[in-house]
Amino acid sequence: MKIIEVIADAGHHDTIVGIAKQQQVEDIWFTQKNEDSRTVARLLVSPEKRQKVLDALQTVLQNTDNYRVLIIPLDTALPKPVKPEAVALSDKEQIAENNKEKERKNAALMSTREEILSQVEKDAQLNNNFILLVILSSIVAAIGLLENNLAVIVGAMVIAPLLGPNIAFSLGASLGETKLVIESLKAIFVGIFVAILFSIGIGLVWPGNFDSLELMARTDVAYSGTAIALASGAAASLSLVSGTSSVLVGVMVAVALMPPAVTIGLMLSIGEYNHALGAALLLAVNIVCINLSSKLVFLFRGIKPRTWLEAHKANQSRLLYIGAWVIMLVLLFVTIYFRHKTQS
Repeated sequence: MKIIEVIADAGHHDTIVGIAKQQQVEDIWFTQKNEDSRTVARLLVSPEKRQKVLDALQTVLQNTDNYRVLIIPLDTALPKPVKPEAVALSDKEQIAENNKEKERKNAALMSTREEILSQVEKDAQLNNNFILLVILSSIVAAIGLLENNLAVIVGAMVIAPLLGPNIAFSLGASLGETKLVIESLKAIFVGIFVAILFSIGIGLVWPGNFDSLELMARTDVAYSGTAIALASGAAASLSLVSGTSSVLVGVMVAVALMPPAVTIGLMLSIGEYNHALGAALLLAVNIVCINLSSKLVFLFRGIKPRTWLEAHKANQSRLLYIGAWVIMLVLLFVTIYFRHKTQS
């Protein structure tokens, strides 16, 4: 459960109470009117009702000045809600009730649209911290690849910030958030460019060999890697939707965006353009698979804008994006096939 705090003009008192009754929230209470004629209403809301309550509040207050809606985490609420006693139902009524219960459980496992959007916006910000993390993870990944040290490579995957902008791009397309899409694309391209640039610099000054097993493994892409990237992108999106962010660490390791980007730079530094192309294909496949699978997760979990018009526009762009990613993945498969055929 969480508390939804509504700070609005005192004239909205009855409206907020009406929403609370309509959505059957667990509890509601108000503070006294402040000097600016606003009151604070706090609604104790169960997880499955949180999105509906937020949508109703935004619909009522969207044309109102000087209001705030806050979502406050809550560890424990006492006394615990009492479940209504079961009553005898017919077979059809029981089936309908079971379906409603499944829907309630699915809704309870999901974070609200606003919570998910707030989280991914942080991960898509192109700032000094993002660039610094890219530089540091590039250095760590390059040393791990050149020294054939898997533990160091895994460490670079964990600190690399490239997964966040990709998920943010998918969510932005699902919600029709043009600004988020643009910001995410900037972060993705700048992050990859910086990683490749620093890797080229490291390669130019590296005194050792460039034939380690871990490095050479990133110069080609296998079809099995596509399944891993698809599953990782879906897991990352699902972890955001369900609020289980701890899963993201494992996803960062599995999807491996930084090592192939660093491999591109290292191979370019020594003139191994064929190996650099192989690493580029691996990176491209991972990026396409992450975006494709995450979009499908957002689609099937019903992540969409609040209003009908925005949802209609987002559905059109979502289908366009999914189709584009599928076409890109097919083209990459064809390229990989002919690449393997010419090398054999």
